[in-house]
Amino acid sequence: MHCPFCKAPDTQVIDSRVSDPGDSIRRRRRCPACNKRFTTYETVELRMPQVVKHDGSRTLFSLEKVRTGFTLALHKRPVPTALVDDAVASVRDQVLALGDREVDSRRIGEMVMKELYKLDNVGYIRFASVYKSFDDVDDFQDAIKEVQKPGGKSK
Repeated sequence: MHCPFCKAPDTQVIDSRVSDPGDSIRRRRRCPACNKRFTTYETVELRMPQVVKHDGSRTLFSLEKVRTGFTLALHKRPVPTALVDDAVASVRDQVLALGDREVDSRRIGEMVMKELYKLDNVGYIRFASVYKSFDDVDDFQDAIKEVQKPGGKSK
């Protein structure tokens, strides 16, 4: 680490402490050249993958887009915000766990559908109707049967 005062190439770490939430490290440093002290913070940098859309274009992964998908599907549904936040975090964690530089938008859509299936039948069907481009009533009936089948979620 270069000294911010004299630009010397090496500095000494005098003290290191983990922050209260445990997501960063605070380091107190001293420059042997000018003897000045300063503080640095070390945090993990998570790099989200690019999303490959169905037309082949690429865009940055957006947690806001994922949240918007949940919000629209669950509009006026009795699902607590905390559960939606957990589902959004779950999708983010699943995408990170893939470890890929690129992820297909369809895969993200499937992750969202899986989380919605656990949260709310109506939200799941709403999202599925747009995501799977339902063409007629039969498609809706198939989705309803899916959430009502044994082992499926029904309220």
